[in-house]
Amino acid sequence: MKEYALKYGCNPNQKPARIYMEHGELPVEVINGRAGYINFLDALNSWQLVKELKAATGLPAAASFKHVSPAGAAVGLPLSETLKRIYFVDDVDFELTPLASAYARARGADRMCSYGDFCALSDPCDEATAKLIKREVSDGVIAPGYTPEALEILKAKRKGSYCVIQVDPDYVPEPLEHKQVFGITFEQGRNNVDLADSKLFEDVPTQNKTFTPEVLRDLKIALITLKYTQSNSVCYTKDGQAIGIGAGQQSRIHCTRLAGSKADEWWMRQSPQVLGLPFKEHIHRADRDNCINVYLSEEYEDVLRDGAWQQFFTEQPEPFMRPEQKEWIAQNTDVCLGSDAFFPFGDNIERAHKSGVEYIAQAGGSIRDDNVIETCDKYGIAMAMTHVRLFHH
Repeated sequence: MKEYALKYGCNPNQKPARIYMEHGELPVEVINGRAGYINFLDALNSWQLVKELKAATGLPAAASFKHVSPAGAAVGLPLSETLKRIYFVDDVDFELTPLASAYARARGADRMCSYGDFCALSDPCDEATAKLIKREVSDGVIAPGYTPEALEILKAKRKGSYCVIQVDPDYVPEPLEHKQVFGITFEQGRNNVDLADSKLFEDVPTQNKTFTPEVLRDLKIALITLKYTQSNSVCYTKDGQAIGIGAGQQSRIHCTRLAGSKADEWWMRQSPQVLGLPFKEHIHRADRDNCINVYLSEEYEDVLRDGAWQQFFTEQPEPFMRPEQKEWIAQNTDVCLGSDAFFPFGDNIERAHKSGVEYIAQAGGSIRDDNVIETCDKYGIAMAMTHVRLFHH
């Protein structure tokens, strides 16, 4: 098949719409449902991300995309009992495969942003992973294949309309890519930089120069995630997954704050205060996600005041006040941080340190590199300068 007709483009008024190949056949096939313009943007970007994560780590990988940026990305490491609880997979009656674990991590890290996502899998979708996908609100999935059992489960999702795309894992795009803006065609070489190359982490100007294999893995996950995130962007990672992604901000410090707040919320969801929230038995998953998000915010009274808490809880919880939150967040350690370009000032490092960052990979090249290095040394942070920029638009 050389082309696929879309219902419309980015918006319903943008017709006609299609994807097509100038040479050869499309490397993707919609095997269930119908894919839209933004679905394919999410699918094709997320597929590249998980394919690179698998190549870099040797582990199955998954990603959760919304509006052409990842909300989560992860590799298939086993889940602790606490992570199973905060990702809402502690109740399943089947064993989580490595691919299912990767999906649970990618989908669960930022559940608010992953709502209604498009997910990508590096490996053929198995039954366990399909069962997890079935439980979530999602627009579709892309993978290099599906077992018969998995495909049967996914085809039944959304009353049979769930979008299932199969991609040719051996497809390699042309070295030049093109894009039109205002009728003008742009041409550039594809960004084929190898972010799995350990040489990227050899320039370490900080006093602390120690990167364990686990840290290098997490830094690579951060950089590969950023390669497919709308710029400016930064990514916090830990334990084989992204825990906070700040995308599409004009100011880098705003990226660092946004991603840091997401990493903080991921960590606070593991606190006794949140794990012990007395939710009603049949509350919807999305309502529970939203309630936790508000409970951890400055607007916590919106879910705790009389007349409000009764909608969600069996009894009125105590508020999780900011001083207590800071004490809990201070216990988070061994967090990694990647940036798609240089940090211009040390304020980014100050903010990252508050979220437990101990390792950083960034391009370097700022006229204030000395200030950034000095701030890292202040906290004993090890920082590599990769000399690779990863802007994505």
